[in-house]
Amino acid sequence: MEIKISFINSTENHCLTKTSTILKNITAFLLLLCSFSFHCWAQSKQIDSLKNLISKAADDSTKVDNINLLSKNYFSIDPIISLQYSNNAKEISSNINYQKGLALAYKNIGIAYYMQSKNIEAIQNWNTSLKLYKDLGDKIGHANILSNLGAIYFNQGVDTKAIEYYLQSLKLAEEINDSLRLATVLMNIGTVYLNKKANYDKSLKYYLEALPICESLKDKDALGTIYVNLGEIYFEKGDNNKSLDYLKKSLIVYEGSENIPYSYIDIGKVYTKIGDYNNAIINENKALTIATKLNGKLDIARSLLGLANTYKQKGEAKEAINYFLQGIEIASEIKANIELKDMYKGISESYNALADYNNAYKYQSLLINIKDTLYNIETDKKLGSLDLDFQIYKKEGQISQQQQSIQRQKMIRNSFIIGFAIVIIFAGIFFKQRNRISKEKHRSDELLLNILPEETAEELKNTGTAKAKSYDSVTVLFTDFKDFTKLSEILSPTQLVSEINECFSAFDHIMHKYGVEKIKTIGDAYMAAGGLPAINNTHPKDVVRAALEIRDFMINHAAAKQAAGKLFFRIRIGVHTGPVVSGIVGTKKFAYDIWGDSVNTASRMESSGETGKVNISETTYNLIKDNFHCIHRGKLAAKNKGEIDMYFVEHENI
Repeated sequence: MEIKISFINSTENHCLTKTSTILKNITAFLLLLCSFSFHCWAQSKQIDSLKNLISKAADDSTKVDNINLLSKNYFSIDPIISLQYSNNAKEISSNINYQKGLALAYKNIGIAYYMQSKNIEAIQNWNTSLKLYKDLGDKIGHANILSNLGAIYFNQGVDTKAIEYYLQSLKLAEEINDSLRLATVLMNIGTVYLNKKANYDKSLKYYLEALPICESLKDKDALGTIYVNLGEIYFEKGDNNKSLDYLKKSLIVYEGSENIPYSYIDIGKVYTKIGDYNNAIINENKALTIATKLNGKLDIARSLLGLANTYKQKGEAKEAINYFLQGIEIASEIKANIELKDMYKGISESYNALADYNNAYKYQSLLINIKDTLYNIETDKKLGSLDLDFQIYKKEGQISQQQQSIQRQKMIRNSFIIGFAIVIIFAGIFFKQRNRISKEKHRSDELLLNILPEETAEELKNTGTAKAKSYDSVTVLFTDFKDFTKLSEILSPTQLVSEINECFSAFDHIMHKYGVEKIKTIGDAYMAAGGLPAINNTHPKDVVRAALEIRDFMINHAAAKQAAGKLFFRIRIGVHTGPVVSGIVGTKKFAYDIWGDSVNTASRMESSGETGKVNISETTYNLIKDNFHCIHRGKLAAKNKGEIDMYFVEHENI
């Protein structure tokens, strides 16, 4: 079942965590449409009234309040228009120094961006709103923004960060005895436990604690959300009847709300679970229609995923693939990696059911390679998909064996000439199959080499384990982008990912060129090492050459970006040589890594360096000084290392 963040459209908006909904028949849906039309008509009258007031008003606080209210009315109708009004409210508030209106304007801007799945922009504006509310001493607004921030991190799968914001919001809500916010945060914390699937009873405890508060407030969005969440818990616990009771209630109170698509999506999932595919498809199509009307791309992606899974379970693989492909296009556009992962898995299984093993493997490979620069995809999912690849290969092998058996029977029954012809045909099929399997195996090996060094990967395949190894001398390289956090707040998610990918892809090419092993990336940091897993004596020079080429690449890259009027990254590079230990850690989420004081020292070389410079330790300098021109910086303090002699590498001697 899906997990969704929704907003209560009161004067001070609250983020609520929503999980699933279930039952709705056609007659009830028609009634809902009538009520929804009435709601839209009433909302339209309010919009017209507000526009009339604004057109005649001077620039004062009352006008700002009305513009903010008008912006709120457009959240579910047209988030782009909502954004325009919010920016207008922000501009007037700034001109007349109306801080309360300014705080609300930034909050509304964040919501308008959130409704367009622009999470980075939403977070930026909510952080500004948070500071304004704190400066005003407005604990209600302060608590509200904390809850909103927690909700957006929850929606991105960063549960620890979400809980941090939720608990801060809960503390403020208790201080001011704010029932609505108290209920909201209790529900959100309950949903985190539900999302982790760690303890349904604990989730139930938080929701049931919030339920009487929501019922006493008679807030439809709050009630709708808690009904949905309770329905989700009972669904997961296998009590479908009780789940339906709560989810039917959610549909009633969500009447006319932008949250309806998620209700219909989850209705479809329940019908799919019980094998009522017709009703599942009806409700998933309702979700898709409303989501498309609202231009809610995450809702659209999840609706398509629901339809695809229903057709897949129904046994209609071709129809399932059609919806998976549509969903993949939308999910890729908005970087909805959780949904994308499910789509890749489902479409691979659908192609597998059609015996289209090439496409099955293609999407299994995409499942393996999907990476979330902002929110990490777990490594054990990649390993699990490798196992699915093996099952596909195994099935192909079974088909090949069946063909061989048929050919042998024909040779026994037929004459020598016919038998000879069959042998020739069989040989062609055999070699074609063998080449095909060999290519697929090669691809699988390449996927494994994206995770592990070649020597370690071979050891793991041959023995099932990989032993830790000590190296007396390895040269470690670290890079880090200067002012990355500041730039990430300015660039759009697409621009940010594209820029990082362009730089790191170039770094990968450089490492390969000089025989240096990439170890890992950590956010915007890049780590590599020379002299392992294959020991050599040239690693200090190899790594320094690679570092200089990275430096030159970034200088040229920055010049090109600047000439185009675009933002660009600047880099620090640090290098140190010394002993390390390498190995694989973990059983499911395993990763190849290196440890030792030398790794820490290399990191200090990077952090103690300067932008656009290659900073090396004295140890590395002594190993490369005859081949490179270096400038002695003197003894400099390094965190937890004391003073270390450091050198800037200028260029290689000719």
